[in-house]
Amino acid sequence: MTSAFDSHELGGKRLANRIAMAPMTRSRAYGPGATPTDAMATYYAQRASAGLIISEGVQPSVVGQGYPHTPGLHSDEQVAAWRTVTDAVHAKGGVIFAQLMHAGRIGHPSLLPDGLTPVGPSAVAPAGQIYTSQGPQDFTTPRELTEQEITETIRDFATAARNAIAAGFDGVEIHGANGYLVHQFLSANANQRTDAWGGTVEGRIRFGAEVAAAVADAIGAERVGFRISPSNPYNDIVEDETDAVYVALVDRLAPLSLAYLHLVESADRDLTRRLRKEWPTTFILNPFTHPAPTGPEALELIEDGTADVIAFGALFLANPDLPVRLAAGGPFNSPDPAAFFGGDHRGYTDYPTLA
Repeated sequence: MTSAFDSHELGGKRLANRIAMAPMTRSRAYGPGATPTDAMATYYAQRASAGLIISEGVQPSVVGQGYPHTPGLHSDEQVAAWRTVTDAVHAKGGVIFAQLMHAGRIGHPSLLPDGLTPVGPSAVAPAGQIYTSQGPQDFTTPRELTEQEITETIRDFATAARNAIAAGFDGVEIHGANGYLVHQFLSANANQRTDAWGGTVEGRIRFGAEVAAAVADAIGAERVGFRISPSNPYNDIVEDETDAVYVALVDRLAPLSLAYLHLVESADRDLTRRLRKEWPTTFILNPFTHPAPTGPEALELIEDGTADVIAFGALFLANPDLPVRLAAGGPFNSPDPAAFFGGDHRGYTDYPTLA
């Protein structure tokens, strides 16, 4: 029987275990030009015992930024600063992928330079507010991307992927979940286009599929993962034809032979099983455990074959040496939801690695 503590081959890399650290926004890129800081190198190195670390969301372009102090991978300075992070993780024997996250309509003009405004598939404002350096602000109506700009955005993802490899990352994950740009194209309310980038299931999956193909061509498919979150309403996403959309998307992605598919699960375990069956390479699962964070019991999903790798989020923040604690059956520091969802988006104070 396969265990969470067995090694696993992922895109030519041998993972020490089947426990992944999920991507989580930290908003700690206080360096000039949205560059990573020494504190970020310490944070990720503390968690290098994960079989795979997936970084916080990293914007592939200036206009892709959605929150204060989030890092980019679109400048030489950012590439150089990320090298400090990846070197620190590799020195501890870890494997780290950069999550490429274009926030799309989730953002605010005050976060962007030179009069830029958030963009999206359609000029439809999300409900709610966004945290900015001036406090909470209402979301604004994004500017609808032209077809030429869609093509340029796809190129931005590919360029950021090349930058990630230059910065020492072992690969990248395309963020197609949680209401950000790729997910916005998949949705029924954020994408109201009637051209070839919307309107039908094939139109709505096209952007994500072409981003994946461009990134795979840029750095090799074995270095590329793709994250999805079917039925996730976060960031004011409404989906219809959910099963049809995600089955079609997986059917488009599967022939690329990407390193992995990363599913943020809804309550629909049947869809999870269907996508697992259709996916040809590593299947990473962030299982549905709402309202509790993913806990040790999720490791059973590796033993029963539901997933190859389990991704932990909040528990990894509170327990930097989480794989050791999982193997020992605890003890576990309890995640602090008040800190995790704190007003400045910084969340936890990083615990030192504990024996």
